[in-house]
Amino acid sequence: MYRPALSAALVLGLAAAMSAPARASVAHPDHRPGAAVYPTTIRLPNGFQPEGIATGPGPFAYIGSMADGSVYRADLRTGGGVILSRGPGTPALGLKTDQRGRLFVAGGTGGDARVLDTRTGRVLASYRLATGPAFVNDVILTQGAAWFTDSTNPVLYKLPLRGGRLPSAAVRIPLTGDLVYHGGSDSAAFNANGITPTPDGRGLIVVQSNTGGLFRVDPATGTTRRVNLHGESLPEGDGLLLRGRTLFAVQNRFNTVAVLRLNPAGTDGRLIRRVTHARLNLPTTVAAFGSRLYLPNMQFFATGPTPHISYTAVAIPRP
Repeated sequence: MYRPALSAALVLGLAAAMSAPARASVAHPDHRPGAAVYPTTIRLPNGFQPEGIATGPGPFAYIGSMADGSVYRADLRTGGGVILSRGPGTPALGLKTDQRGRLFVAGGTGGDARVLDTRTGRVLASYRLATGPAFVNDVILTQGAAWFTDSTNPVLYKLPLRGGRLPSAAVRIPLTGDLVYHGGSDSAAFNANGITPTPDGRGLIVVQSNTGGLFRVDPATGTTRRVNLHGESLPEGDGLLLRGRTLFAVQNRFNTVAVLRLNPAGTDGRLIRRVTHARLNLPTTVAAFGSRLYLPNMQFFATGPTPHISYTAVAIPRP
C-alpha cells in the first residue's frame, strides 16, 4: 500500500476508537443461486484503516490495520467482530492463515513480520526482516515456507517451515532479472507488492505496483522473469489471489479486480475480464470464502486517514 506510516499522534488517537467491537451489518444475499446469506459489508472500527485480509479456517476473516498494526477478527456469518490482537504501532499489511491456527503478518514500515495465534491473538514469533528503510508488504504460504515481499528493497524474505515449525530467523532472497526496482515518492516508490504461488506450485508470482508488471520468481535463486500478459498490464497492482489457474489481482486506485488465466508454470497469462463494484473504495487486498471475494476498503485518498473515519470490508460475487 501507499502511505508508509501515520503520525504517532494519530496512532494514539486510534486507540479509543478501536476499543469497542464493530457492529454487524445488515445481511444481503448474493444474487447467485445457492449462495449463503452472509453480510456483504463488514463494518470495522473507526480509524482502523484496513489493508490486509485473510480468510479461514472456517467462516472468519482477519483484517490488518495500516494505522497501528492491530488485527480484527470478523465472523463472516454475522459481520460482527473484535480486535484479536493490538498492534505494535507499525502497520499490519498482508496476512495469511494456515491450518495450524497461525496468522502470518507483514509489518510494512516496521521492517518486520510476526505470527499470531488466530484463537487468542498471542504473538507466537516475531522476525526482524530489515534494518534500514523497508516496506514489508505482503505474504504467501507455499513451498514449505512463508514468503514476504518488500516494496522498497529488491528482496524476498523467507521463513522456512520445516515440519510446520517456526524458524528462529528469516532468510533473505535477493531479486534479480527482469524485475527492476524504481525509486521516487508516494506510489512511484512501490515495487513488488502482492505475491502468490504459480499454478504448478514450483514458483512465485509478484506484481510490481508502479509499473503494472507481473513477474515469476524462482524461489531457489530469486531470479525473476516477466510474465507475458500479451500487451496487458496491472498498474496499481496490489493483493493477489490464485484459485486453480485463475489469478485475481486487485488494482487499488482503479477500484478493480483483474481476472487472469495463467499457464501452469505462471510464465504466461491472459486477461479474462476486469471486475468493479459500486461498494469498492480503494480496495487493497483480496481473500475468498465460498462464492465470494472479500476486499478491505482503505478509501485513503478519498478521505484522508483520521480516527473518526469509518471503514469497511466488502464481499462481491467471485467471477
